[in-house]
Amino acid sequence: MPNFPIGKPWQIKLLNKMMSFAPDPKINDLVNREIIDFGSGAGVRVFTPKKDVSEAALLFIHGGGMVIGSASQDDQRLADLAAELGITVVSVEYRLAPENPFPIPLEDCFEAWQWLGSEAQARKINPARVVIGGQSAGGGLAASLALKIRDQKGVQPAGQLLFCPMLDDRTAANRELDKTNHFVWHNKSNLVGWGSYLSQAPGLKDAPKHAVPARETKLAGLPPAWIGVGDIELFYAEDIAYAKALQAAGVDCKLNVVEGGPHAFETFAADTPTAQAYLKDATSWLKERLGV
Repeated sequence: MPNFPIGKPWQIKLLNKMMSFAPDPKINDLVNREIIDFGSGAGVRVFTPKKDVSEAALLFIHGGGMVIGSASQDDQRLADLAAELGITVVSVEYRLAPENPFPIPLEDCFEAWQWLGSEAQARKINPARVVIGGQSAGGGLAASLALKIRDQKGVQPAGQLLFCPMLDDRTAANRELDKTNHFVWHNKSNLVGWGSYLSQAPGLKDAPKHAVPARETKLAGLPPAWIGVGDIELFYAEDIAYAKALQAAGVDCKLNVVEGGPHAFETFAADTPTAQAYLKDATSWLKERLGV
């Protein structure tokens, strides 16, 4: 799996254009899929089991380094998860940098959270039984969303499910890391992703509040977390550091480190025994947090 070619703005635009032409992925026939547009370019994709639906839900945010990807890329996986657990799954379609830098992607995710809250009664969802999660950039946005929700008070998520989350712009500022050609996502791409999202050079002394989860100094009061990461990928060190910081702040955090796991291997090698065991652990944690 090569690194995505996003070194130049035209490459980002071309990739996203190509992705936009792809048809909606096929999903299992045990769930209904709704596509809801908020009218701004953001929206949600909702997967609801056709029968035996619990009051629990997952709000999930896709990856793509802040600059590429769409919610549809997770359709099959999230539809299967909805059917397996009997939960409603809401997948966030957020606007991408650099055209839509921070805080727009995070605000889109927060709007999806608010939408889910407003729909909870009609869809028979218990707002206290909602986990937020994401992969890569989506994992970073989920962590930022948890911080924003905590600071806004109100109903809090039941947990954070973070797959190989993109948490720290200071990684992108470390040019020594350019020497390693990390599979799927290397530090040169990371520099583009963070620079596009922050509209400033990564690693500066200050970053906007809630933009970079790893820079948050007050982590107490956040919901329990599950963080999964491979030990050969670019985000390994920052994910370990964040898990330890959560634990030090008194937040219940389970860390799953996969030996030899490259970035997002659970997507690109989903049928391997290693990925299956990793996903089983994440699903078990999710079931426990949601009470299903």
